[in-house]
Amino acid sequence: MYDQSKLSELIRFARIDAGATVIDVYPGDGDWTRLFSDIVGPEGRVTSFVPAEVAHFKNDPVGLIRTLAQEPGRENVEAVSADLVAMPEITQPADVLWLHLFYHDLHTALMQARGATAADFNRAVYERLKPGGFYVIVDHAAAAGSGTGDAQSLHRIDPASVREEVEAAGFTLDAESTLLANRNDPHSIKVFDPSIKDKTDRFAYRFVKP
Repeated sequence: MYDQSKLSELIRFARIDAGATVIDVYPGDGDWTRLFSDIVGPEGRVTSFVPAEVAHFKNDPVGLIRTLAQEPGRENVEAVSADLVAMPEITQPADVLWLHLFYHDLHTALMQARGATAADFNRAVYERLKPGGFYVIVDHAAAAGSGTGDAQSLHRIDPASVREEVEAAGFTLDAESTLLANRNDPHSIKVFDPSIKDKTDRFAYRFVKP
């Protein structure tokens, strides 16, 4: 999805280094999990967390990550699955929690089907991160002032809403990046539309647990 220079910058932005413990939430096909596994090395740990809310998908998200964890050299990867808000119960304290193109889903019917809310999840992240740990969010931007209203229909969210919700859980904004910004994105079309797919205007926030 990103060229090597952007990948490298995102890794630096996320503060993921050798020896770190990382939680990759909703890992999809596992590309980020593999990348983090390589970076943290044998002294680090990557927990690839598949929300139970999506475990029934036809592509077998849990099976995909369990298979990944069995690949040669992936001894530092653990595949786990549970309800979103149960994440702290089955993961180890982490240095970084990574959320790529997923935060908006916290405001969709699918993710809330088991009773989870964005506030619940943010509190769970706060509980699981070590003091000084980073909560890194990259997502599709919605129009300014739209709040969470486009999360279900367009799979977008207003960055200001994300910041407000995460700070309400006790986090402090540590940094933001415009690396993935696209001013030509009209913010009014679904992120899967061919005219904008893989080129959406994206924001990146790094929050820290005090």
